[in-house]
This record gives sequence, C-alpha cells and structure tokens, in this order.
Amino acid sequence: MIDLIKAGGWLMLPIILCSIIALGIIVERFWSLQGKKIIPPDLIKPSAPIWKIAKTDQFDDASLHNLKNSSPLGEILAAGLINSHHGRDIMKESIEDAGRQVTHELDRFLNTLGTITAISPLLGLLGTVDGMIKVFNTIMTQGSGNPAILAGGISEALITTAAGLIVAIPCLAFHRYFEGLVDEHVLNLEAQALKLIDVMHGDRE
Repeated sequence: MIDLIKAGGWLMLPIILCSIIALGIIVERFWSLQGKKIIPPDLIKPSAPIWKIAKTDQFDDASLHNLKNSSPLGEILAAGLINSHHGRDIMKESIEDAGRQVTHELDRFLNTLGTITAISPLLGLLGTVDGMIKVFNTIMTQGSGNPAILAGGISEALITTAAGLIVAIPCLAFHRYFEGLVDEHVLNLEAQALKLIDVMHGDRE
C-alpha cells in the first residue's frame, strides 16, 4: 500500500487527506443524524409531558430550558411554547426561526463532504496530467527506448485517477444519503411543530 501511494506521486497526499476528512464527516453525521437524537420517540408520544404542558399552558423556565437542550425537536417546540401567548402568527414565526437554525445544524459538514466529492476526481485528474507530462518529458529527453521510465509516469497517472474516484464515489453516495435523511427529518420536525401550534391555538381561531 505504501509503495502504491509513493507511486502515485505527491498528489496522493491531498487525496488521502480528503479521504480522512470525508470519513470523519460520514461517521459524525451517522451519529448525529440518528432519528432518536433528532426526534426522540418519547417526545412525540401523545402521553409525553410536552403535550400535557401545551394543553394546560403550565410550563416554567426550567422545563423549557430542559426541553430546548434535549434535542432539535425540543429546541423547536420550546421556541413555540415560549411565544405561545403572543398569538398563532408570532408562535409560528418563532418556530420557523428555530427550524432554520436546526436545519442549518442538520446540514453541518455536508457542504464540506460535497466539496470533497467534487475535488477528489479533479485531484486525480491533475495527477493524471502530471504523470503524462513526466512521460512526455522523458520521451523528449531520453527517447522512448526505456519502457520502465515511461511505465512509471503512466502508473502515476492511473493511480491518482483511481484514488480520486475511489474517494469521490462513496462520498457522493453518502452526501446524497445524508441530504435525503435531513429532508426527511425536516419534514417530521415541521409536522410536530404544526401539531404543537394546533394544540395551542387550534381551538382559539
């Protein structure tokens, strides 16, 4: 493996760095985007304390603070409860503001993963160009009679291309997967937020 990396030339270093960063992002996003972390099951049950509090309008700062820090859903619901006495429109606006913050947090690192997806093949292509330049320089200076030297340049070109694609293809798959997962979470968060608005103001319209 070390020999293969050396044969790929100096452009293997940024490609390897991209792979390490991408792996870290993928592991972190798998951990952070778990459904139970975003929308805890015990928070959406009809018997959950949050819905009893919403129906009775009996909540205090401590319970709201705990709810806000419990999960992304808790943060959105807490924002709605805090502003529930200001009317449906204000409550809805506060939930939307909190939702934008939560969505931004759910999207964290996905731009970086998308960038790695885009630049990894380009780094591989640059390695290909660099390798072919070396091949033609060798031909110009030494002729084409030494196949071993020519093979080294061609090998460098092919290795970097393959390495770039090896990094980019899984990154693209995971990036698309995480984008879909975030969209699904956002829809579920919106549904729970609308449920809270209906509980608090549905019978007051």
